[in-house]
Amino acid sequence: MKIARRRATTLSESAMRTILLKMQQEIELGDTIADEVGADPAKPLPDDLPTPLEQQQVIQGNDDAQSQPNLLIDLINQLRPVSSRNVMDIGKRLDALITVLTDEPTLAGVLVNYLLTLITRYRQLALFSENGISDHQGFVSSLVQRLSWRVLPPVRTENNLQDLFGLLFHHETDWRWLDNIPDEHWKRLFACFEDVAVRQDLLAQAQQEMLEAVMLTSYRLTAVGMEPELLRASPDIESFSSPFLVQNREVIEFLETYREKFRLTDNGEPVDRMPDSGPAEVMLEQCHDIMLKVRRATRTHGVSITLTQHLLRIEQSINRMLILFGLLSANPQSIQKSMVDLLLAITQTQRHESSIRALISNNTRLLSLQITENASRTGEHYVTDDKKGYLGMWRSAMGGGLVIAFLATFKVLMGKLAMAPMLQALANGLNYGLGFMFIHVLHFTVATKQPAMTAAAMAATVQQNQGRGARKQQAQLNELTQLIVNIFRTQFAAILGNISIAMPVGLLIAWVWLQVGDHHLMSHDKAMYILQGIHPFKSLALMYAAIAGVCLFLAGLIAGYYDNMAVYNRIGDRIRQHPRLIRLLKPRRLEKVATYIENNLGALAGNFWFGMMLGSMPVIGYITGLPLDIRHIAFSSANLTQALFALPFDLGLMLISFLGVLMIGMVNLLVSFSLALTVALRARQVSFTQWLPLASAVLGRFISQPSQFFLPPKPADHKQESITF
Repeated sequence: MKIARRRATTLSESAMRTILLKMQQEIELGDTIADEVGADPAKPLPDDLPTPLEQQQVIQGNDDAQSQPNLLIDLINQLRPVSSRNVMDIGKRLDALITVLTDEPTLAGVLVNYLLTLITRYRQLALFSENGISDHQGFVSSLVQRLSWRVLPPVRTENNLQDLFGLLFHHETDWRWLDNIPDEHWKRLFACFEDVAVRQDLLAQAQQEMLEAVMLTSYRLTAVGMEPELLRASPDIESFSSPFLVQNREVIEFLETYREKFRLTDNGEPVDRMPDSGPAEVMLEQCHDIMLKVRRATRTHGVSITLTQHLLRIEQSINRMLILFGLLSANPQSIQKSMVDLLLAITQTQRHESSIRALISNNTRLLSLQITENASRTGEHYVTDDKKGYLGMWRSAMGGGLVIAFLATFKVLMGKLAMAPMLQALANGLNYGLGFMFIHVLHFTVATKQPAMTAAAMAATVQQNQGRGARKQQAQLNELTQLIVNIFRTQFAAILGNISIAMPVGLLIAWVWLQVGDHHLMSHDKAMYILQGIHPFKSLALMYAAIAGVCLFLAGLIAGYYDNMAVYNRIGDRIRQHPRLIRLLKPRRLEKVATYIENNLGALAGNFWFGMMLGSMPVIGYITGLPLDIRHIAFSSANLTQALFALPFDLGLMLISFLGVLMIGMVNLLVSFSLALTVALRARQVSFTQWLPLASAVLGRFISQPSQFFLPPKPADHKQESITF
């Protein structure tokens, strides 16, 4: 018996080596023909290859040996192209394998049974039911686990099919070249195995593992579908018969029918009823509809990371069960499609198995979308396209400039106090934070807070036009060009409104201080320090302006997060039902307070934390010894006039300092806008590849009609913008 097994092993390995050698010859022959030059003669096949009769004996079932994956690894290495994006190389290598299997059909049988023998030597349940499906761990636990894997990788077992795939597809780009294989090549490859005599005992063993995986995944899907977070987002699940429960009953019935088929086949009895996964697939489709309904509801009811995890697991579980149903069906086309889908899913999972970035992206996708969605709705109010809106933005920004002039003065006065660094950071942060909140309460505007909002609005425009076809690309460019013109014009009005009031009011405060106190608000040294700090070329002012732009971007995310939290946690309703507030306030006043906080919690929180970041950044730089500070256009403009007032008149110093203020504002806007636009596009999972044509269109508009970027549109221009926009 041992001699027979050893002989079977030798035959199987020899047949696999035949496939590898002939593949190599086909690839070399293809290279020779393609290059039209002479090549080395093909390598001769070894003399100990099995005869066709011996190959047929292997196919018929005497290969009971412990198959090793080395030959399969060599086969995958032969198929792997030099570049995962080279479609011609991918097709050439797959054509070589197809040619070998077509010329000698017995080798196709050897390959299939070798694969089945190899697969059945490993534990398959984890691959089918866990690979590519998020586990039940919380986000923090998963993050800690993956961080620990970076230091000490997890143990790889030798009897797990999941780890075998890790050996086969260990390159990070394996998923890409598999995905780039044309459908026609897959069809031709599977056609090579249509008339192959497959060992039914091995096939049945693999199908049993798939049935166990279907049952396990179904139970887990039922549990996730009845989670309180999901029921809270979709109460209808409890009101009617939940498809998450019904699908489990249909799956159990399908499994019983399939196992009855196994029993009848083993006993040689006819099978009266073929297993039908149709009813279970219908219920899975209904589960998928509920998942989509909950995702749509997050736009109005908010979302959490926990809910995102549940929705992700539901989607992954449904997709995996549909793939397994396809593999268990009697339809060859369904089997082939499901095999390809499973292979791609596994290789993509291998790529992201220990990726911290993928974990954060998958678990925060809905949350980031909700944050940017709130910012998008707010950003629409920061984009004006008519004279009335332009002037309204100007007036609002002038009010913001008035408050900022006093905030800048308070900052100068607090600098004269002897405070510990942390206390100074707290005082400066509260000055800025409470001041920004006061500006918001009075419905005034801080110009540089707009980019985070307007970038989200622009990303929403890109998403709305995605997939419209090549003919619509020019229309999309026109629409985005007009949107950028409107954004720039609104930004110009807001900046000009801020500095047109902040500068003279700051100067007026300095003059009043001199008249009342008989000394300047700033000393000579302090004034020179302020002006040197905003010099565009002899200081780090532009880098500090970029840091302020990052703070602006983070403030936009914070605002979106708190807006989502207010909706998801029903802050307004909780305030309305608060026992103490009911006793203290009249119903009408309580309703106003609850409504205001519900609608403005994000803006208030974003403004407060933005101020805290601005106030604490210089102190953080002082404590750590790093070059950390902030430069903000509105505050720099107010400080500019106050510093110039304390010094003798110097036209050159005044001009270079004013240039520094303008460049600080430009960097504030560019950094915050670019970061916010990048996050908004990623949250919506859209890509925009027409940056160069868009820049050319914007430049062309600026050259031909520069007034549109600075002045309010005329009625005729507004009509044209409305048509384009």
